[in-house]
Order: sequence, then structure tokens, then C-alpha cells
Amino acid sequence: MSGDHSTYAPRSGFTKWIDTRLPLPRLMHDSFVSYPVPRNLNYAYTFGGILSIMLGLQMLTGIVLAMHYVASTDQAFTSVEFIMRDVNYGWLLRYLHANGASFFFLAVYLHIARGLYYGSYKAPRELLWILGVVILFLMMGTAFMGYVLPWGQMSFWGATVITGFFSAFPAVGDWIQRLLIGGFAVGQPTLNRFYSLHYLLPFMIAGVVILHIWALHVTGQTNPTGVDIRKKTDTIPFTPYATIKDALGMSVFFLVFAYFVFYMPNYLGHADNYIEANSLKTPAEIVPEWYFLPFYAMLRAITFNLGPINSKLGGVLTMFASILVLFVVPWLDTSKVRSAVYRPVYKVCFWLFIVDCLLLGWCGSQPPQGAIVLTAQLGTLYYFGFFLIIMPLLGLVEKPRRLPNSITEAVLSRRQTSAGRPAGATAAPEDRG
Repeated sequence: MSGDHSTYAPRSGFTKWIDTRLPLPRLMHDSFVSYPVPRNLNYAYTFGGILSIMLGLQMLTGIVLAMHYVASTDQAFTSVEFIMRDVNYGWLLRYLHANGASFFFLAVYLHIARGLYYGSYKAPRELLWILGVVILFLMMGTAFMGYVLPWGQMSFWGATVITGFFSAFPAVGDWIQRLLIGGFAVGQPTLNRFYSLHYLLPFMIAGVVILHIWALHVTGQTNPTGVDIRKKTDTIPFTPYATIKDALGMSVFFLVFAYFVFYMPNYLGHADNYIEANSLKTPAEIVPEWYFLPFYAMLRAITFNLGPINSKLGGVLTMFASILVLFVVPWLDTSKVRSAVYRPVYKVCFWLFIVDCLLLGWCGSQPPQGAIVLTAQLGTLYYFGFFLIIMPLLGLVEKPRRLPNSITEAVLSRRQTSAGRPAGATAAPEDRG
């Protein structure tokens, strides 16, 4: 698809002059107007556009907030209150930024789930998938550092607990911890470091996003059937067909986002973070933001020693491994069929995996005691089992359903079924084109 001839034609002398010197209009036209996409894309494929807008929103609101924020342990909390009360529309900027982080992660998780369901990581899209995981990793670092900046109780103690986990690594652990916090305890050097990195990392994310989109345009978009594009009728121009669908998906997503911003702005936050940080008073429960809860549950699930590895180090390794395993997913899945639509056993295992992630998130929000710990341990076992056991073995033993010969055949078959005709019936003349 990347080798298709450009259909862009300058309509004036000025655009022709631009095109011969800096063909940016041609690039935009070829990427977002005439770019061919599979004709059977559904609304699960709208999250790429949503994420691009969310990244831009986070960067824009973050830059404006940085103009008023004071990175000082004495004034950070007060400066946030100043933004909320005295800066024109400061409350809106902060609520957009804070809730935007949550909805950014929501869209990313749904985007990843779609990739796992439709096999978007399979060859030749391995590098595209890896770049996506790199974006997730950078987002996690950015979000964690941003959560510390308001300098509330949960910010301070969350930073203390999370950075303390690095001390579990033998030999280099204490050095890594001191490097992160800038001393022997969370304080002013920590806030300076996190503020600087929180401002820098989004620009790194934007750079990787550009590479991600570039890789997508080189390999082409996947589709719900998982069948490669084989003829011209399998594709449609990106505009207006995909853009209309994207616009509707974005509208629904941002309506929900706006509801939280204007009617439930503090719902996704923690009440203790509206109390100024106090190093002499520990909150009853220290929990991260909701989008980190599944990983937090896996960290706390390791309550036993694994040979020479103590429980603390084992928990930290498990937490990092839960993210790193995503990098090798393209090589763990041995099935030759991409889409779960035609893999009945994998489809069941996938939805159990989604339920497992939700269950781990709930366990991460609860005190680590009794049945909660056991549930988190079982959830962790299935999480890694899905990637390391189910994916490799299912590709060898599962019997997939028959794949359509082309995307067009799958689309016409669905139309015939919805019209009441058998799937193998002859298509009407108007459907054949």
C-alpha cells in the first residue's frame, strides 16, 4: 500500500509552487484523504485518531499549566490551588489535563485490546506493535511523574512507595533509587526531576507516535477479518468513509470525557490527594491511579520467596515483566490466523483475559489481605499464562474457522446474511461491484 501512486493534483499556482518545494499538502492528501483502507473497518479502529487528539490536548493543557505551576515543595500544592481559583479558566485546564490522563489510558487500553483481538501484531506489523508498547511505557512514566506534581498526600507517598521498590534490585537498587529521587528521601530534588521529565516525555511520545503512524502507513491497516488486501474492491478511500466513522466514534468518546470534566471532575482522583503532602502522616491506604491498579495488584500478589529472589524483588520483577511481555507478543502467538473472529477457542481465552485484567484492577484497589491476595495471585497466573502458554499452544492445536477469500467476500457475506439470504447464496448484481 505504501507504493501506491499519489493522486494529489495541485489546484492553483501557489499549491503547485508549494508542492515542488515542500510537498506537505501532498503528504496530507495521500495520508488522510486518498489513503486506501479496508472497507470493513469497524468502530474499534477509531481509537488511533482519538489517541492523537488526546495527546495533543494533554500537551496543550500541560504547557499552559506549566506557566503557572511552581515546582517547589513549599509552593507546589498552593500553586495548584492558585490555578484552580485565580487563573482564568484554570479549573478547566486542570480538569481537562487530569481527566485527560485517565481517558488517554482508557483509549490506549482499548486500542491494545483491539490489537490483541484482531492480531494486529502479526507479521509484517511487529515493529508497529513494538512502537505502540514503547508509547505505553513512556505514558506510564509520564503519568507517574505527573501524579507527583500536585504534592498532595497520595502524590508524596505514592512516589515514596514506588521509588522504594527499586531498592529491591541487588547491588544497583539503592543507586537507582537515589538517582530517581535525588537523595535519600522524596523531596525538592525529586519534584524538580519529575517536573522536568513530565514536561519532556510527552514530546518523546509524540516522536514515537510519528514513527508509529509511519510504520502503519508502510504496512497498511489491518481489518476485522485479518485477511490481506487482495484486490481493489477490498479498499475504500480514507476520506470520506473512514473519517465519518472516526468522527462519530470521537464524538461519543469526547461526550463521555466532557461529562466527567464538567460533572464528575474529581471522580477518578483520590480524596487524600487534596490534602497537602505531610511526611509525618501516612495515608490509611496508598494506591496509584486506576490505570496502574492491575500492575499494582500483580506487584503485591508476590508474597512469597522464589528461591534466592525475595518477595519484594519478585513483585517488582513481576510488575515490569507484565509490561515487557507485550514486546514479544508477535513471536508468542503461533497461529497463522490473525483475527479472533475465526479462532473460537482464542476468542474465549481473550475475553477471559479482559475479565482477568478488570479483576486485577479491582484487587489493586483493595487492601492486600485474605482472599484479595489469593485472587490477585490467580489473576497474575492467568495474565502471564495467556501470553506464555495459551498463545503459543493454541496456535498449534486450535482449529480455526474457514477464512473468507477476500475482504469483499466477507462484507458481501455479512450483507447477505443480514438480508435473510444464506451466506453462500449468489449476490445481487448491485452487490457484486
